[in-house]
Amino acid sequence: MVSLELRPRPATADEIEAWLSRVAAEYAADIAGSGSLPPEEARQKADSDLRAQLTDRGGQLFFRLIAGEQPVGWLLLAVPFPGGDPVMAWVNYVQVDEEFRGRGYGRQAMLLAEEEAAARGMTSVGLNVLGNNTVARDLYDSLGYQVTGCR
Repeated sequence: MVSLELRPRPATADEIEAWLSRVAAEYAADIAGSGSLPPEEARQKADSDLRAQLTDRGGQLFFRLIAGEQPVGWLLLAVPFPGGDPVMAWVNYVQVDEEFRGRGYGRQAMLLAEEEAAARGMTSVGLNVLGNNTVARDLYDSLGYQVTGCR
């Protein structure tokens, strides 16, 4: 299947709220599943952490990734990375919706992140990825990202 070129569109307040609810529920399930907190405390922590990530840091850019006219994913970019290098952007979240994976959109999303960062004067982009996420790690490696720590 031929993929369409992605473009970033600023996410609306309603889209962000829906995203927050979905991602907070997933994050809370991960926290509770790890055994570190009971489910109710995990839900509170997840919601608090995600809202802080969006509101407590300046320079947050929240995009819907659009292919043609279809939203296919999300990109959350901090420009610059709070508390870090003043010319380094940070990919806080990037996701291609499951039904659109395998079409090259992940690569395009990362290239868009780099373009958005460069347009704002940033000279580098950083991100975190779980060590067991081999698909993402392979993508980042192919784009020239270097591992600086692993867990």
